[in-house]
Amino acid sequence: MDSNKRPEDMKRITSKELADEFIDKEIEKVRTQVGDKKVLLAISGGVDSSVVAALLIKAIGKNLVCIHVNHGLMRKGESEQVIEVFKNRMNANLIYIDATDRFLDKLAGVSDPETKRKIIGAEFIRVFEEEARKLTDIEFLAQGTIYPDILESDGVKAHHNVGGLPEDLKFELVEPVKLLFKDEVRVVGQALGLPYSMVQRQPFPGPGLGVRCLGAITRDRLNALREADAILREEFDKAGLTEKVWQFFTVVPDFRSTGVRNGKRVFDWPCIIRAVNTVDAMSATVPEIDYAILKKITDRILGEVYGICRVLYDLSPKGPATIEWE
Repeated sequence: MDSNKRPEDMKRITSKELADEFIDKEIEKVRTQVGDKKVLLAISGGVDSSVVAALLIKAIGKNLVCIHVNHGLMRKGESEQVIEVFKNRMNANLIYIDATDRFLDKLAGVSDPETKRKIIGAEFIRVFEEEARKLTDIEFLAQGTIYPDILESDGVKAHHNVGGLPEDLKFELVEPVKLLFKDEVRVVGQALGLPYSMVQRQPFPGPGLGVRCLGAITRDRLNALREADAILREEFDKAGLTEKVWQFFTVVPDFRSTGVRNGKRVFDWPCIIRAVNTVDAMSATVPEIDYAILKKITDRILGEVYGICRVLYDLSPKGPATIEWE
């Protein structure tokens, strides 16, 4: 039987009981496959890699070596959450790499979206490879591959950026959730005790805020984007919209507009709020957000985020627009 094909009689994981049953079976499979060897995992803070990490910690404990690379394009508090959950709460063997300067230096002056993506992906592989070569007795590489990845790409999960590791490393893959759909992965994550905010994390592009800081990335504009995004997420949480809107984020483009602050003329950036609802991400609609909520978000961004003088709400559906701006 093809190990990458989901059995027709496989039950959908919709409850804690089914999730617990799945976890127990996968723990045994992992222990049989790995034995007393060590496993390496790149953990982004996203749903898939986080669930794999939590499952493998239960299965092999300290023999799982997690590497979290902060490329400087994370949302506010995301790297801190990874450290808190996995190192402090779960006592994971976690290596944290702050590569912010390295990535942003490589991206300086680069405005083309695809070039930015390639730089971020390639640099991630280099950083991960460098750390992997420092370690000894690693024979396995864990990945957060899920079933849609197999159906869509017929191969290694590209957005985890570890598929391009040099062949001489000769890692054997460990992919415990590769036959699960995203909703099932979330149920398993809850059963493993991961925080709700991590298990229900919205889709987040591999290049992170790099594709929401439009054009050539600068540190000041990236910081404004990160702060505005944090305000949007906080206010959507307070308004009970986090579970009702499929995805929402802010975008800060690489141009300025005139404004007035404290009676003086300023020349600052606009901030665009993007929110969409979708079933399959092939098409998307824009939700009607109560004006009072949008006004509160606007007031906070304009009052708290340095460098922003306008806030706009993107009303464009997909298509003709895409969900992300780049």
